[in-house]
Amino acid sequence: MKNKLRAIAVLAAAGLAGTALMSNTSVEDTKVVKTMAKDGWLSLFDGKTLNGWHGYNKTVKIDNWIAKDGVLECVETSFEAVNADIVTDKEYGDFDLTWEWRIGKGSNSGVMYHVVENAKHPYTFVTGPEYQLIDEVNWPGQLEDWQKAGADYAMHLPNEKKTLKPVGEWNSSRIVFNKGHVEHWLNGAKILEFEAWSPEWMAKKTGGKWKDTPDYGMAKKGRIALQAHGGKVAFRNIKIKEL
Repeated sequence: MKNKLRAIAVLAAAGLAGTALMSNTSVEDTKVVKTMAKDGWLSLFDGKTLNGWHGYNKTVKIDNWIAKDGVLECVETSFEAVNADIVTDKEYGDFDLTWEWRIGKGSNSGVMYHVVENAKHPYTFVTGPEYQLIDEVNWPGQLEDWQKAGADYAMHLPNEKKTLKPVGEWNSSRIVFNKGHVEHWLNGAKILEFEAWSPEWMAKKTGGKWKDTPDYGMAKKGRIALQAHGGKVAFRNIKIKEL
């Protein structure tokens, strides 16, 4: 009987310890969430699901992006065959956006913002300015400077501070949009900045690739988009702070 009582006591103690551990873990998790909320930073990717994202101009289930082990990866697909970009459920105006990305060999992608989701716009880049992501070393063709990694695609070029890591390694990037002032960061360095909607900006828009796309870059609020443009690309630690 004594041995039986002793066993019950041990099990009870273990149960209490387990309960305390679970309780402490919950408290710590709550503290993390509260700290993030207090600092203004929120995660756009929970590391395991596509919650908070949907296919651009689509209502069907996403089947070309996979969320697993803290990584959001695009399944290799032909850009010409399907519009496979994903966008946030929520729209953002002024923000500070950070993320890490890893590009596949010879692959191309991008992160866009202020994307206007509408059937009259077939692609995200028709309205959303793009932070270009690309394997510029192994790209099978000639790239213009405005097509290279870190560029404000077809608009503004990175400076000499740009340092790109080799294919397969993780880069860190950041976009700041604050009342029209825009910054691109790459691996800790500010690689370009400009003023949206300024006379210089308008001249670049109307004199270049976007001359026939009147809605490009004009929205002051819209969705964040991750581009599927052929090849492979992966993202992690996607966070945003509204300004």
